[in-house]
Amino acid sequence: MLYWLMKSEPDAFSIDDLRDRPKQTEPWDGIRNYQARNFMRDRMQPGDRAFFYHSNCDEPGIVGLMEIASTAYPDPTQFDPDSKYFDPKSTPEQPRWQLVDVTYERHTRRNISLKELKTYAEGELAGMKLLAKGNRLSIMPVAEEHWQFILSLE
Repeated sequence: MLYWLMKSEPDAFSIDDLRDRPKQTEPWDGIRNYQARNFMRDRMQPGDRAFFYHSNCDEPGIVGLMEIASTAYPDPTQFDPDSKYFDPKSTPEQPRWQLVDVTYERHTRRNISLKELKTYAEGELAGMKLLAKGNRLSIMPVAEEHWQFILSLE
């Protein structure tokens, strides 16, 4: 099992939105970064766990846990000319973009803020990709020791 951190802006799609979906499951669509796509396509597996991270908001941070519920498959929004994620260079025969389904597990007991996480950047969370300068990836792996430490902060 691998661990992940997946970011979403709460105004676009929040942890509450995931909890309220039928079967508490949703496709994680709209990813248009090749490295993030490759993580989903090449490494994510059903049963992996992920932190749900609210980004671009007053207090960015980890707000919940979810499970990867599917292997990667083509993101249908890339083929929809009415979607903001439409990619005219993608075809059903050669799709560029992938997604995975995620399932709500639970809210964290509290928001574990980016500010708080940064206080451990030289210690328990040294090397965590989220805390690397200039890292803006929306999906990133989390080392098991970082996963366990963050859970202990709840």
